[in-house]
Amino acid sequence: MINDKRKPTTTDSGSPVASDEHSLSVGPDGPLMLHDHYLIEQMANFNRERIPERQPHAKGSGAFGHFEVTEDVSGFTKAAVFQPGVKTDVVMRFSTVAGERGSPDTWRDPRGFAIKFYTREGNYDLVGNNTPVFFIRDPMKFQHFIRSQKRRADNNLRDNDMQWDFWTLSPESAHQVTWLMGDRGIPKSWRHMNGYSSHTYMWVNAQGEKFWVKYHFKTDQGVEFLHQQDADLLAGQDGDYHTRDLYEAIKRGEHPSWTLYMQIMPFADADDYRFNPFDLTKVWPHSDYPLIKVGKLTLDRNPTDNHAQIEQAAFEPNNLVPGIGISPDKMLIGRMFAYADAHRARLGVNYKQIPVNAPHSPVNSYSKDGAMRLNTVSDPVYAPNSKGGPVADGARYPTDSTWSASGDMVHAPYSLHREDDDFGQANALVNNVMDEAARDRLVENVTGHVLNGVEEPVLSRVFDYWRNIDSAIGDRIAESVMAKRAQR
Repeated sequence: MINDKRKPTTTDSGSPVASDEHSLSVGPDGPLMLHDHYLIEQMANFNRERIPERQPHAKGSGAFGHFEVTEDVSGFTKAAVFQPGVKTDVVMRFSTVAGERGSPDTWRDPRGFAIKFYTREGNYDLVGNNTPVFFIRDPMKFQHFIRSQKRRADNNLRDNDMQWDFWTLSPESAHQVTWLMGDRGIPKSWRHMNGYSSHTYMWVNAQGEKFWVKYHFKTDQGVEFLHQQDADLLAGQDGDYHTRDLYEAIKRGEHPSWTLYMQIMPFADADDYRFNPFDLTKVWPHSDYPLIKVGKLTLDRNPTDNHAQIEQAAFEPNNLVPGIGISPDKMLIGRMFAYADAHRARLGVNYKQIPVNAPHSPVNSYSKDGAMRLNTVSDPVYAPNSKGGPVADGARYPTDSTWSASGDMVHAPYSLHREDDDFGQANALVNNVMDEAARDRLVENVTGHVLNGVEEPVLSRVFDYWRNIDSAIGDRIAESVMAKRAQR
C-alpha cells in the first residue's frame, strides 16, 4: 500500500528504498543478493558508527544556548564576544575525566566544562573544569596522570592504589585532590556545579593594555552535591543520571544558566604576586582580585543528534579571537597543541568543517584537501599570491597578546613566588572553606577510597600526604582507615 503521509526512507545518497525490513533475496527462501546496495550500506555504516572515544573526558553530553554580556568589560578586552550587550550562540559539553564512554556519570571525578562561542570573529573555545585548579602543573606529567586514573594493563581494572601512588608522589596534586575528595567531587547534576577556566588567560583592550584573567561561571541553580552512598546507588541504577537530568530539564523548559565573573590582574602584578599566577594548582584569593561580573550563559536547546552535535564537538584552547590570548601557564601551552592534535586523530584533519565545529563567521583559509573535506576551495591555493587571495592583516589584527621571556633552555619547575608551596592552599580549603560537617565527609570519602585496594607502601604515603595538608585531618584519616581495616 502506498504511504503518502510519511517521508520515504532513502539511502544516504537520497534515493528511496523499497523495504526497511527485508533484504533482496532469490525468492522468499533463497540466498541474499550482494547487489542489494541498501543492505550493504546499512551494514557497512553500522560497522563504522563508532569513532574513537576521547582519551580523557570520554563520557559526557551537552546542549546549545547563548551567552549575553550584561556588563561593560570593554576596558579590559576588545574581544567582540565580551562587548556590552553582545549575544553569542554557544554549544557546551559536560563530562567526567577518567571514565570511558560507558562509565557512570556519578563516579567521583572532576567534571569537564567546555564552551564553544560562535563569535563574529571566529570560534572561541574555553576548555575548563568544575574545579579552579588541577592535579599537575606541567604537561610532561599529563599522560602519566591520566593513565594512573584509568585501567591497569594486566587486569583492565581501575585501581585506587595506582591513583594514590601517583598523587602521593606528585605533591602538587594536593589542592585538587582535596577538592576531589570533598563535597564538590560529585556534583548533584551538571546544572548544580560551577565552571572555571582554571588556567590563566590574557585579555587585551583596544588601547593595547594587557591583563591576566581567570573565568568563573557561577551556577544560578546553586551548588549542590551527592553524598558518596547516593552516588554509588545511582551509578548502579542510572549510570546516565547527569546526562538525563540536563536533557530533561531543558526539555521541560527549565533552562540552566551560569553567571560569568572574571578575576582580572593588572599585567605587571604577575611578576611579584605572592603565588605564581600561572601555576594551575593555585587559585588567586578573591580578597586580592575580586570577582567582576560579565554576563549570563544559558542553555535552552537540546541536541537532535547527540553523535553529530555533541560527540563530534571539538573544543580546543587554541581557538582564540582578537583580544584574548594565553599565558605562561605550562599546562595551557601544552594543551594548545594537544587538543587540536587529538581531534585530528579522532575525527580527521577536516574536523572543523563538521557543522557543530564550523564557525558562524566567514572562513578565508588556504587549507586544502584531506579526507572528508566539505568546504570547497578555489585558486589561488597558496600565499603569497598576486591573484586576489586573502591576505593577513597585521595592522588590523596585530599579535598583541604576548609576553617577554628570557633564560637558558632548561627542564625545571616554575620559579617559586614568596608564598608558593604544594600544601598551603589545600590547607586553606580544608580549614577556611569547609565547615566541620564538610571535613567529616572529607575524612569519610578519603577513608572509603583508600580502603578500596590501597596497600603498603602507598598507604603510609597517603597518611603523610594528608598530614602535610593538615595534621589533624591526616591523623583522622589514618585512624579511620586503620580502625576499619581492623574490623575486616
